Amino acid sequence: MNSTYNINRKTFAKSAKLLCSRWLSGLRLSSFLLASTATFAQQPISLEKAIELAKSNNIDLKIADKEIERQTVLKKTAFQPEPLQVQYQGGQFNSADFDHNVSVQQFFPMGNITKANRQLQEELVKLAEKRKALSSYDLEKAVTLSYYQYLYGVSIQKLNSELNDIYTKFLKNAELRFKTGESGNIEVISAKAKVKEIETQKAQLEYDLVIYQKQLQFFIQTDENIVPDDKTSLQYTVLNEEGNSKAESLMTDYYQQQISVSQKEANTFKAMRTPKVGLGYFAQTIDTRSLYQGFTAGLQIPLFGGVNTARARASAISISQSQLALDKNKLTLNLQRQELQNNYAKQQKALDYFQKEGLQYADQIITTAQKSYANGDMSYWAYISFLNQAIDIKKQYTEATHNFNQSAIEFQFPTIKNN
Repeated sequence: MNSTYNINRKTFAKSAKLLCSRWLSGLRLSSFLLASTATFAQQPISLEKAIELAKSNNIDLKIADKEIERQTVLKKTAFQPEPLQVQYQGGQFNSADFDHNVSVQQFFPMGNITKANRQLQEELVKLAEKRKALSSYDLEKAVTLSYYQYLYGVSIQKLNSELNDIYTKFLKNAELRFKTGESGNIEVISAKAKVKEIETQKAQLEYDLVIYQKQLQFFIQTDENIVPDDKTSLQYTVLNEEGNSKAESLMTDYYQQQISVSQKEANTFKAMRTPKVGLGYFAQTIDTRSLYQGFTAGLQIPLFGGVNTARARASAISISQSQLALDKNKLTLNLQRQELQNNYAKQQKALDYFQKEGLQYADQIITTAQKSYANGDMSYWAYISFLNQAIDIKKQYTEATHNFNQSAIEFQFPTIKNN
């Protein structure tokens, strides 16, 4: 007999006792966890509803809305007249008598400065909207990943239940064979240890599901104890072209909007080099007995316009920077898309194998091994070997589904660089 299966009875019994102790500890922890969360009714929702709630509740998107609102309010600052100048003069400036002089003067912008300011502010509003669109895209990706992470935990839990059923049947067969004298007590101990191990893992999986649920709840940012709908397919469906075109469109729009803002900034700085016209009114007394009135007009001419000229040139440089950043990130996105597509195809191929062949082999191995062992046609060690092989296939299928979902979501939502 192979030395791998030459198990010492005392050592195995000791291991079984340790596993039983761990199982009881895990069961107590699981009971405490379930008791602490039982007061919150779980609300199953679809992925579409989860994304909708996230976009409605997410604080980052609310901050983005406030930024759009702030920039919209600032559109009213397009017309920027100089502060009203009011001056009073009193004293002996005309004669020995104490006379009074009051003057009011107001300067107004000329040329296209008001139009340039308004256009700049309109572009800043659009830029804030583009930033929000990027944040919304990232949020949708995060919610989708978190949603399917929870479903992965559910699939692991289902596999655990299936394994529990398999080993429970194995335990019954082992106990029956032991009573009839067909096998030793080692088979019963082994089966009990495996059942307790699976039940301990079940308690740990309860914790994992709570963690996954809280991650989803964090992105949706709600007090409701929501969970994914258990009717949702465990396999994510990707829309290739839609996802990639959306990412490229969002990224292009964002950088082109940055270019538009820089262009309007340059126009604004250029317009600031035009003069401002001023109108005024004055009233004064002479010899304290007569009131004289008059009007004034004047110009404010920016003789030293080098500052605004430099600012206009700096904005022109910003245009080039944004264009270079757009070209760079387009290249990055295309390379990322190719990498994600290859990984997606790789995971799809692995998943196809398990769906078309692997799972069928696993079920056939389990069914055949159980019948053969129950009929006494298969030794205990051969049965365990075949059972472990089938279980490993099922575990690999669960992991393959999870890996496929992760790659599909990444392919659907490639990362957008916006810096």
